[in-house]
Amino acid sequence: MMQVQNRRSPKLVSIVAPAYNEEETILHLYERVCGVMEGAGWNFELIIVENGSVDRSLEILKELHGKDNRANFVSLSRNFGHQGGLIAGLEHSRGDVIITMDADLQHPPELIPEMLGLWSEGYDIVYTTKREVASQSFVRRLFNRVFYASMSRLSGLELSGGQSDFRLMDRKAVDALKSMPERNKFLRGLTRWIGFRQVGIDYDVPPRFAGRSKFRFAHLIRFALDGILSFSILPLRLFTLLGAVISLLAFVYGLYILIQGMYAFMTGYHGRIPPGWATVGAAIFFFGGVQLLGIGLLGEYLGRVYDEVKERPVFLVQEHSLDFKE
Repeated sequence: MMQVQNRRSPKLVSIVAPAYNEEETILHLYERVCGVMEGAGWNFELIIVENGSVDRSLEILKELHGKDNRANFVSLSRNFGHQGGLIAGLEHSRGDVIITMDADLQHPPELIPEMLGLWSEGYDIVYTTKREVASQSFVRRLFNRVFYASMSRLSGLELSGGQSDFRLMDRKAVDALKSMPERNKFLRGLTRWIGFRQVGIDYDVPPRFAGRSKFRFAHLIRFALDGILSFSILPLRLFTLLGAVISLLAFVYGLYILIQGMYAFMTGYHGRIPPGWATVGAAIFFFGGVQLLGIGLLGEYLGRVYDEVKERPVFLVQEHSLDFKE
């Protein structure tokens, strides 16, 4: 195996973790991160983004920061979603290496040394892939596989099932993400799209430390739509193709009816002429459904354009413990 020369060493590692109603896990996250980072002798800051929680999360974060100024917080004015929380953390990070993870401890901090080891070898992005969780329902696992297979095919990006927002990024990769003007950033796709040297590692998902997952099936559907519509206009092209095929079939069917009518007129035989009402009704319902689907899909794209042109901020900070400088 070839020896790696000039291994990099981080000056400061920023660990970013969005948290929504995670009062039971915050202290344990802090303790495990400290154990890993202090054990390896790395200088670090922990930035927990309090994402509009209604429990004691913010109070605990303030107490924690009073005891250790490495434990920082950014409190948002309301819940801006998981991606909004991540982006807020990235915007406030100061390290030359940034690691994003969830605050619920299903992203094990003990994987950080391996991630930093790969960064020191020259990789700019280290992404992680969850091994299949047996406790997950068959429907959820099937949905994940179909989603990532569809995303890879539609976007041209190499996305494998089980990818998460537990990743390491070099400062230059984070700056590239921040420079993109779009508001609705689908980070799992964008981190592949920007390029740089990337490598992935697999990990087993531990059971939840406490509480229940805040990520419901409806969130999963919205997340999938955001991912697909952010990276491809192929769905619109498919509807164009579908329209062309239906038009061709309609033309062929109309020609068939014309020939049948001419045959009936010339021979006086009407037995083989389509009865009419059932055929017309089925056609109307079919074309109406296709049109509504097409209009709905077009509306999804237009809605995202509408969101972008308003240029509202991705997040709003209520208070924070950082003296952030641009």
